[in-house]
Amino acid sequence: MNNQQQNNASQTDAKKVRRQNAASAQNQSQSQQTEFASETDAQEVRRQNQQSEQKKSQNQQQQ
Repeated sequence: MNNQQQNNASQTDAKKVRRQNAASAQNQSQSQQTEFASETDAQEVRRQNQQSEQKKSQNQQQQ
């Protein structure tokens, strides 16, 4: 029984598993970046930043 367990364990290629894990982690990271980028409207962010700068300027002029 013990010999069978040892034989099964030795059939796992640790290097192959590490490569697969690394590739999976890389793909997951890239998909998360793409998802975030697709949810961000750069033009809207620029507009909001411009409005914020204008308000900041008005506040400084009033003081």
